[in-house]
Order: sequence, then C-alpha cells, then structure tokens
Amino acid sequence: MGGIEFLKGHGTQNDFVLLPDPAARLDLTPARVAALCDRQRGIGADGVLRVVRAADLGVESAGEWFMDYRNADGSIAEMCGNGVRVFVRYLVDAGLAEGPEFVIGTRAGDRPVVVRPDGAVTVQMGPATITGSSVTMVGEQSFSGVAVDVGNPHLVSFTEDDVAGLDLRDQPAYDRDFFPDGVNLEFVNALGEGHLRMRVYERGVGETRACGTGTVAVVAAAQHLAGLETAESVVDIPGGRVVVTVAHGESTLTGPAEIVARGELDEAWWSANA
Repeated sequence: MGGIEFLKGHGTQNDFVLLPDPAARLDLTPARVAALCDRQRGIGADGVLRVVRAADLGVESAGEWFMDYRNADGSIAEMCGNGVRVFVRYLVDAGLAEGPEFVIGTRAGDRPVVVRPDGAVTVQMGPATITGSSVTMVGEQSFSGVAVDVGNPHLVSFTEDDVAGLDLRDQPAYDRDFFPDGVNLEFVNALGEGHLRMRVYERGVGETRACGTGTVAVVAAAQHLAGLETAESVVDIPGGRVVVTVAHGESTLTGPAEIVARGELDEAWWSANA
C-alpha cells in the first residue's frame, strides 16, 4: 500500500503504537504522536515506541536498538517498563534481535533484557532511588507519598482505602516545585507479604491500565518503608500482574508482552497531522 508501517501491542494492557524506523527517517512530531494515540481520530494508545538503531539516532548505547518513547500527549519520556517488553517482543518476532538476552537503549540508560520461554520478558530496570517525600490530592483527599526515581519520577502513596474506589479521571494535584517535570502518581494497597495492588495516573497520559516503572517504584517504596535490603513482590494492576525485585541498588520487572496488530498508516493522514 505504500504507507507507513505500524504495529499495536500491549504489556499488561498498557498499550502502544510501534513505528519501525531503523534509520531514523520519520519526522515524529508531538502532533503526530498525539494523533496516533488518540482513540477516536487515531489508532489509540498510551504511548508511541519508535524502533530505531541507536547509531542512526546518534545515541551511545551498548545495544543496537534504541526505544524512542513518547507519551500520549506527544511529550518525550525517559523510560517505560511495559513499553520495553513490547519493544523486545517486536524485535524478537521480527528477527531483529537474537535472544534470549540482549540490551536495549533508552533515555534512562541501557536496559538488559531476557526473553523467557513462556514469552514473558524480564527487564533490568536499573536503580530505583528514593528522593524524598511529598503529597498528592485526589479531589479533597490528601495522600502522603514516597518520591522514587526509576529513570523517571514517581510519587508512591500507600493507603488503607481500597484504591479501586479512587476517582482518577482528573489529574491529581501535586507539588510542582518538587516535581518540575511532572510525576507519575501511584496509589497502593498492601494485600499481604510480597503482594501489592496499584493504580497509576501517568504524566502526559492519564490513568493507564499498567505502568512498568510505576510497579518498580511501589516495590522500592515498600522496601524503603520496611527498612529491607531486598524485596520481591507480585504487583496487581488493572491490566494484569507483574513480578518486581529490588535489591542492592538494582531492580527487575518481569511480565507479559503481546503484539496485537500490524498495518500501514495512510500517508495523507500522516501529512495532515504534522
């Protein structure tokens, strides 16, 4: 058809449009990203993953491939744990990477990955650093939280109230001086030892069914609050379940990834949304 190739995939229902662009030739403007992610006038997604060679993008990486990730509003983001898994699934399925272990470049640094026999992907997420504490507001309700950096900023709030009852349709308030570049907001119930439940409002997107870096942030916050050296937790999110480990300044995220569809974008549509 002569259009622009795309794929649609998700990791625990955190969904993405993938754009194979090995030589970095696409003009991926914020307007085009926002249009692609719009669920009425585009394909619909929580973000866009451009598949590009690090060398062609002029980025230093130990891996051949760089995940150029954009939020649904068109803004550039440092990292997305669910996105990495979907990115890796595409590379393996397309024969562009040989498993089961290799490295992906991201704006938060290189991320080693392992493709499991059952199709799940484990991502080395790097350090999860506690950076302080702050407060967020959902309506009139205030939540104190632990600030965590996982290559991108998070505020993790544990609560005894059932997180399923929170109204996250609108952006919760937060301290914009503490988080000048915005923040991902996680609300968490502890269900038992090594078992957490989470909802998340992602910066530049809104509430999503899952957030990979967010699941790492909540386990790191739980580890910090408990004074533990290591922690491993199952984390339930609206889109499914992942397993997170945090130990000795490093973290891993393991979960599923699925390619749903592929096709071509109409060139006239692409041009009209520049």
